[in-house]
Amino acid sequence: METDKTLDVIPLGGLGEFGMHMMAFRCDGSIIVVDAGIMFPDEELLGVDIIVPDITFLLENRNEVKAIILTHGHEDHIGALPFVLPYLNVPLYGSSFTMALVRNKLAQHGLLADAQIHVVEAKDTIQLGCFDVEFFHVTHSIVDSFALAVRSPLGTIIHTGDFKIDPTPIDGKLFDLHALAAYGDKGVLALFSDSTNAERPGHTSSERTVNDRLESIFRTSQGLIVVSCFTSSIPRLQLVVDQARQYGRMVSFLGRRMSENTEIAEELGFLKVPPGVIIRSKEIRGYPREKLCVVAGGCQGEPMSALGRMSVDEHKDVRVQAGDTIVLSSRMIPGNERPISRMMDHFYKRNAEIYYSDGSQPPVHVSGHASEEELKLVITLVKPKYFIPIHGMYRQLRRHAKLAEKTSAVQQKVILTETGDILRFSNTGAEIVGKTQVGRVLIDEGSLEEVGELVIRDRKHISEDGIVLPIIAINKKSGMIEIPPEIVIRGVAFAEEERLVNEARQLVLDTIGRATVEERGDYSIMKDTIRKVLKKYFFKQVSKRPFILPVIMEI
Repeated sequence: METDKTLDVIPLGGLGEFGMHMMAFRCDGSIIVVDAGIMFPDEELLGVDIIVPDITFLLENRNEVKAIILTHGHEDHIGALPFVLPYLNVPLYGSSFTMALVRNKLAQHGLLADAQIHVVEAKDTIQLGCFDVEFFHVTHSIVDSFALAVRSPLGTIIHTGDFKIDPTPIDGKLFDLHALAAYGDKGVLALFSDSTNAERPGHTSSERTVNDRLESIFRTSQGLIVVSCFTSSIPRLQLVVDQARQYGRMVSFLGRRMSENTEIAEELGFLKVPPGVIIRSKEIRGYPREKLCVVAGGCQGEPMSALGRMSVDEHKDVRVQAGDTIVLSSRMIPGNERPISRMMDHFYKRNAEIYYSDGSQPPVHVSGHASEEELKLVITLVKPKYFIPIHGMYRQLRRHAKLAEKTSAVQQKVILTETGDILRFSNTGAEIVGKTQVGRVLIDEGSLEEVGELVIRDRKHISEDGIVLPIIAINKKSGMIEIPPEIVIRGVAFAEEERLVNEARQLVLDTIGRATVEERGDYSIMKDTIRKVLKKYFFKQVSKRPFILPVIMEI
């Protein structure tokens, strides 16, 4: 296709990292954005709840941004919308289930009234500036997932979203391989493909393989059954409901998000629940334990989740006892291994039987992402000029790139990109021409405010070396100390705390005593002087540099 135009593709998140998926396509004065996801923090980001992409590039070019297109409803693809739309309120496009989740999310943040929400179906095509975008169905661990065919003046780009090729999906909707093959026959400029499972050989198992393990668990369990999975895993929840019905158990969905998502899925027809099977949380105690199945959110070990509270006997309606069964039908998200392990230990202490993804067959959980053979099939069908692996850590992107090179279906080049790279397509080829500003915005969900790097550094400082609070009461008129200073120490040294407190108190008294009247009248000078003296003292005594925060009160 001969044109003097160029097409830039800029990943704003999700390449070389786990989650936070967002990608911008820019051509001829038009920008479309695919997905707007979050990433969960690791243990070093103290007090941070979620991480969202830096959208500086989009804000600098806001007049060109036509829409945000959502491939599916997982948090790492839609979770950043409440933090993007206040600054960039553009139309949103996605499937019925995805947009139902988005509506719910935006309503909780008070953003629904102004949101421009558009529901699309498979095979629909929308025009956005110089782009035509067609949606086609793919199988994944969440229902109503799409891949995209983005037609531009430079050619067609296929963006797979997250996918696996499930031959027997629970809802009966197959991956539309025919659409992929048809585009491959017409000619595809570039294929952007999910790399999450690029390290796994073979094929990813069908969702239906979990059913054999669930059937065995429901058939043999004598007490209460507690199942936990991702709240958006509607196909998995359908299997649980079906087994509960077959073995005469009532089902109760616990947890706010679990309840909301199942209600949405049932209203839209994605979750089929027979009448009389579902009971409310407060009705649980009215049924024998062997006639109950509780489906709870919290499979990642979140301490305040329904499952987390159950593990320490703090849930108001459910108590786990010896002989009960806990099913963790999910994978461990990297970084969550420790809280999940702690939660499992709590259940083991209550003599519960626990099933989790430990490699045993048949599995209690299967992945929603394609393994090597499926990835090769997609590349072979599409036959792109250029292949770009997306969605994964760098090692996964690299493995996917090597896999693509072995297929010999890529006509010109495999290109490895990372978040922030500007990948430019033109008549002369494709190359990375620079980088744009990208980064991570740290969010505290309690305040919904951005957490700055300085705050994280202070939290890390306190967590490692502790905190010292010298509290000094000064007479406003005389400038003299009314009572001996109080020294509060936390996390510095336990064994010699009394000695440290007494000596630190005397140091503060001596420091103030040596100060001039003018210095005593300037509290900022006094605080800085006390901080320096105590910093030197504590490092000499315990080889630590605690966070020192002098407090001066006028009385």
